[in-house]
Amino acid sequence: MANLALFDIDKQTLPEVPAEAVEHGEVFTRRWVVELILDLLGYTPDEDLAELKLVEPACGAGAFLGVIASRISASCRAHGRPITDAVNAVQAFDLLGRNVAESRGVVERRLHDDGWERSEARKVASYWVKQGDYLLQADAEHRADFVVGNPPYIRLEDVPDDRMDAYRSACSTMGGRADIYIGFYEVALRSLQPGGRLGFICADRWMRNQYGRKLRQLVTRQFSMDLALVMHDVDAFQEQVSAYPAVTIISRQTQGGAVAADTTRAFGEPEARDFLAWYEAEDRKPIATASFQAAPLPHWFPGEDSWPAASPARLAVLEDLSDRFRLLEDKTTGTRVGIGVATGADKVFITDDHELVEPDRLLPLAMVRDTTSGSIDWSGSCLVNPWNPQGELVDLAAYPKLAAYFRQHSGALRKRYVAVKQPDRWYKTIDKVDHRLTSRSKLLFPDLKLTIHPVLDEGKLYPHHNLYFIVSDVWDMRVLGGLLLSKVAEAFVEAYAVKMRGGTLRFQAQYLRKIRVPDPAAIAEEDRAALADAFDARDVTAATEAALRVYGLTELPD
Repeated sequence: MANLALFDIDKQTLPEVPAEAVEHGEVFTRRWVVELILDLLGYTPDEDLAELKLVEPACGAGAFLGVIASRISASCRAHGRPITDAVNAVQAFDLLGRNVAESRGVVERRLHDDGWERSEARKVASYWVKQGDYLLQADAEHRADFVVGNPPYIRLEDVPDDRMDAYRSACSTMGGRADIYIGFYEVALRSLQPGGRLGFICADRWMRNQYGRKLRQLVTRQFSMDLALVMHDVDAFQEQVSAYPAVTIISRQTQGGAVAADTTRAFGEPEARDFLAWYEAEDRKPIATASFQAAPLPHWFPGEDSWPAASPARLAVLEDLSDRFRLLEDKTTGTRVGIGVATGADKVFITDDHELVEPDRLLPLAMVRDTTSGSIDWSGSCLVNPWNPQGELVDLAAYPKLAAYFRQHSGALRKRYVAVKQPDRWYKTIDKVDHRLTSRSKLLFPDLKLTIHPVLDEGKLYPHHNLYFIVSDVWDMRVLGGLLLSKVAEAFVEAYAVKMRGGTLRFQAQYLRKIRVPDPAAIAEEDRAALADAFDARDVTAATEAALRVYGLTELPD
C-alpha cells in the first residue's frame, strides 16, 4: 500500500496529519500482486530470509508486510531458526502512527497464526515497523538486499515548502515537477547492497517524462533494469486508481538481459503465475497470450533520454535494430536533422506579396500546407528575409522598401523578447537563416501527423519552423525518403514520441534522431531502387517491404 500523507516533517517538530485528511489517499495493493513481486525478486521461503535485509519504504496498513511475514515464517521453519532470528530481517517505515500500529498488528497476527509465540511475534513486529520518513532517514537505516513496495504518488509541489526543500536536498533526482516517488526510487536504489534488488509497483511515467530524466540516468549508469511489467489496465489495487502502474525490477549490478512485458485487463492471479513460470524459464522466448505479452531483451535501453514505449515484441526489434545500425543523424554521412526558421512574428515576416520588398529580400518558404500531397506544392509564401548570405543582418539603408516595411511594423517587432534583449537588432528573426540550406536537397517532415510523412524538396525552398528537415552528404534522398516512409522508421518515432489526442504523433527532431538506418553503401542496388520507387509513389507498403529486407527483418511486430 502507498500512503500519500507526506506532510509532517519530523515528529518532534510538527504534529501528525489527521487521518481524515488522508483517508482516501491510501492505495492497497492486492495480495496476488505482492506475491508476484516477491517471487520476481526471488524473495522466497527456500532462501534463508532471516539472513537477508528487506526494506519497505511506505508500508501503510501492511499489504506487503503480511505476505513478507508469512514467507519469513516459512523460511525460519525450513532452516530450523526461531522467528526471533529475523528481528532485523525487515525494516518498514510509515509516517502515520495509525499505519505503524496497524502494520505491526498485521505482522503479529500473521506470525502468531503461523504458530509462533505471541510475545515473539510482537517483538518481531515492533522491530520491523518504525514511524518515520524514509526519504530523510540516515543512510545506515537503509542498507538492503531487497527494497519492495508501492511508493507514494504525490506531486512534489503538493508537499509543504520546508519538507519539499528537505526532499530536494536529500534526493538529487527530484528536479522540476517530479512526483514524490522519484525520491523513493533514488533512495531505494542507492541503498541496495551489491547484487541487491528493488521491486516496486509504481507509476511508469518516469520512464518517459522530463522529470524522470535524472532517475533514468541513475539507473542506466549504476544499475540493471531487469523487468518492466506494464499493468495499466490491471485491477492491481483494492480500489480504482488512474496511476499507470508497472512492476519494475532493478538490481545493483552491471546491466544484463532484460524483459519487457505488457498486460491486458484479463491479467489476474492465475495469469500472474503463468507469467512467473515464463519469466523463470531458462530459455525465454517471446510470448503473447490473451492476458500478457513479454519478450526478452539482450539489455535495456541506454541513456537518460525517454525510454521507448511499445509492445514487448516491438521493443525487442527496436533494441536489436539499435544494436545493429547507426543513428540517422551521423557525422560520417553528413546526415543532419534540423528545424525550419522561427521568426517570432510570422504575421510580419511571412508574406504572399512578392512586390512587398526588394526581390532578393524574399526567400521562398516551405510551409506545412505545401507538403500535404506528399510532394511540394508551393503556395507562394516567402520569408521577408533580414539576413545576408554571410549570416549577418542586412543594412536597412541599402534596402529602402525593406526598411519602410520593418518600420511600419516596428512596434510589434520591438516587443519581442529577442528584440528587447538586442534592441539594435530589433528586426532579426529568432533563428538565423542559413542560405546554403535553400539549395540543398532535403526531406521535410510536418511536426504533427498521424503517420510519418517525408516530402522531398529538391533545393528550392527554405523550411518554416513547423517543418523539420533532413540533409545528407551521402544519402540519395529518394532512397532515404523510402526508408523513412516505411513503418519501420515510423516505429522508432511512435515508440519515443509523445502521442497527442487522436493518435497524432510529433515528428520533431529529437524523435527523428532516434531512427536507426543502415550504411547507405551497404544497401543492395535492387533495394535502393525499390525504396526510391516506393517513395515516389508514396507506397508505404512497398517501402516497408523493402525496408524490412534492408534491416534484415521478416516482419515488424504490432
